[in-house]
Amino acid sequence: MTTTLLLYSFIYLAALVCLFGCAVQAIRYARLPLHLRWELYPVPHEEASRLKHGGSYLEETDWWKKPRPFNLVGELKSMLPEMLFQKALREFNRPMWLRSFPFHFGLYLLIGSTGLLAGTAVISLSSPQLVSGLIGTILHFAYTAGGLAGAVLAVAGAVALLIRRLTDKELKIYTTPGDIFNLVFFIVTFSCLFTGYLLRPQGAPKAVELVQGLVTFNTRLAFPLPLAVGLVLGALLAAYIPLTHMSHFIGKFFTYHFVRWDDAPSLRGSSLEKKIAEYLTYRPRWAAPHVGANGARTWADIAMTNPAQGGRK
Repeated sequence: MTTTLLLYSFIYLAALVCLFGCAVQAIRYARLPLHLRWELYPVPHEEASRLKHGGSYLEETDWWKKPRPFNLVGELKSMLPEMLFQKALREFNRPMWLRSFPFHFGLYLLIGSTGLLAGTAVISLSSPQLVSGLIGTILHFAYTAGGLAGAVLAVAGAVALLIRRLTDKELKIYTTPGDIFNLVFFIVTFSCLFTGYLLRPQGAPKAVELVQGLVTFNTRLAFPLPLAVGLVLGALLAAYIPLTHMSHFIGKFFTYHFVRWDDAPSLRGSSLEKKIAEYLTYRPRWAAPHVGANGARTWADIAMTNPAQGGRK
């Protein structure tokens, strides 16, 4: 009973650390100064008619007086292939994609299966008739198959990425001990969860019973040691990810929406204009001598000079 209670408490604590860490990272990115935009067109959220020829709302006369339509479908068409299938990596680095895609897609399957499992468990507690019979069988198959397939893909992908990092001459230059540790952490965790669940003895809690026990704090459930170890490692991994560069999925959101796709105009009196005016008063210190950012001049001074002509206007 005490062991089960400790396990529940640890899982909840890890979930809170994960959520808090993700929130802190998102807030930190959101508070950073404006980034230089890519200014590459077409921007996916432009009107569909402009996407065909790479246009933008700037083509319109008096565009600053007109509303700017937002094409959500266009954004989703661009985002989903990249998020789910790593489209850019497939196009520009196929050898890395063959290793990275199984790993990330396995994680997506695990996250989706966990969400489906949690929903099924909660509904079965309040309205068991909704997830009984054929529907219950389908849900059970979906989260079980998805979870097991996700674990296999994630482990296989992590092993492939680890081998590439250890053997590829160019990639070894950028590989740190932390990168190796992270991949090994994934391999060990998902291997323990996979084997611990499949090899659990007769009478051990099933996946849906585990979540139900977690929701209701049912301490009568007893978890076999291999499965308990896998659950502890999984909770640790969830809490660990936001504290490392593996939380790049948060940074990727800001990169796409506030660097690649940000085309908001700087209108007179807008908050964007005020931010830019403030930034122009900063006095940067850059080591590159051709920039002339020695801390004595403001960005406004630097912007009005030509570095190629010795800083003359």
